[in-house]
Amino acid sequence: MSQPSSAEPRNPTLLDALIPLLILITLLSLSVFFFGEDSSYGPNQIALLLCAGVAALMGMKNGHSWNDMEGGMLHGIGLVFGAILILLAVGSLIGSWILAGTVPSMIYYGVQILSPQWFYAASCIICAVVGLSIGSSWTTAGTLGVALMGIAGALGLSPAITAGAVISGAYFGDKMSPLSDTTNVAAAVTSNDLFLHIRHMLWTTMPAFALALVAFAVIGLAADTGSASAADIQLMLNALQDEFNISAVSLLPLALLLFMAWRRIPAYPTLIIGALVGCVIAVIFEPESTRRLAGGEGGALDLLKGAWISLFDGYKSTSSNENVAALLSKGGMSSMLNTIWLIISAMAFGGAMERAGFLERIVNWALSGVKTVGGLITSTVLTCFGMNAAAGDQYMAIIIPGRMFREAFADKGLHGLNLSRTLEDSGTITSVLIPWNTCGAYMSATLGIATFTYAPFALFNLLCPLLAIGYGWFHFKQMPLSAGTDTSAVAQAHAQPQ
Repeated sequence: MSQPSSAEPRNPTLLDALIPLLILITLLSLSVFFFGEDSSYGPNQIALLLCAGVAALMGMKNGHSWNDMEGGMLHGIGLVFGAILILLAVGSLIGSWILAGTVPSMIYYGVQILSPQWFYAASCIICAVVGLSIGSSWTTAGTLGVALMGIAGALGLSPAITAGAVISGAYFGDKMSPLSDTTNVAAAVTSNDLFLHIRHMLWTTMPAFALALVAFAVIGLAADTGSASAADIQLMLNALQDEFNISAVSLLPLALLLFMAWRRIPAYPTLIIGALVGCVIAVIFEPESTRRLAGGEGGALDLLKGAWISLFDGYKSTSSNENVAALLSKGGMSSMLNTIWLIISAMAFGGAMERAGFLERIVNWALSGVKTVGGLITSTVLTCFGMNAAAGDQYMAIIIPGRMFREAFADKGLHGLNLSRTLEDSGTITSVLIPWNTCGAYMSATLGIATFTYAPFALFNLLCPLLAIGYGWFHFKQMPLSAGTDTSAVAQAHAQPQ
């Protein structure tokens, strides 16, 4: 089936491009039907790898060599090695922070401070502020998000709604922060000024966030928050105190991590340093828990062994309180291995699809029937969402449509700021709604909630693309191309009604 390397591969037909995608959709649907919430623990990976093979065979039919297709898959996997390192670091951080009493202390204090009625809205706001400060939805969810999930469990609140609130806030902060990598990528790929890009995003982002906050407030006020009685909460607080030395000192790793993230130290070293500082705090202030995790009774070597175990295998609670034991028995690099398996499988499929030219062919087809501004915005949103599903990575969902749609926006007389905003409203935001996408897999593994379970409650992430489409059809706040590239002219155009 392979052609000589000197032969020029043929352009794929639309059917060529759609066959692997349609087979993937069929297999993933069967995976959910057969295995339910366990579909991401092996079945989805098989479906993705099988369809990567189908995409490779279709590419070879069109003249690509096997080495070329294999190279595309390896390239796709290579794109997410940074994300894989971060995943492993987050696993270590969670394990060491539980052992150090950092997460238990956040839960202990949070249960007493946060009102159940306002918990969902407060969680969303807290994560939004932190995400805006550090520019990372992953770091926000991996630290405060884990603690908020624990607090929700103690208060008897819905873990799915809590995860939706955490994700909504974290992605608002990530999207609007000049420190965010996706925000910088969206501005760069469309050749726009970063701060004008952020300013233009306010028109869709702020209404979506406000609506999400109102919804979380209404849900919190209307929900039954009495499932966890005062006695149950006190039992949990006592259990936390019995197992850990709850104190403000335990929060030092969190303060250090937020400071390093604010100083724009790269994510991987920030997380690793945070995990190691957690180990130091554990050895000094939680020696009994550390020795117990190591299975020893004393000695410096047991302290070292216990801290080491927390990094690769997480913490195992011995609490007699079942809720506390389940809540705190997590973390470690090993807890992220299934997620990494899912990401590698998704990127192998995405890499094969891109190398064969199938992704570009699908995007061009999506553009073929576009006649209006509303149709263009809708096609961009749907393409970014489809790219998140097909390629499994939000960066590809920003970069590829960003390149493909630039001329189409110019042809419609639209400034590139409209494209960069739409890329963020869809490519960045919807990535977390797809189980096999790097973001969806990460949030599911970190927060302990299946993607399809929290997705209906990730309200901000659902509202942003809908507002973007609505703005397009009503021609609301669509920056004209006549604003040019001069920043002062663009700023003036923002101030004028459109």
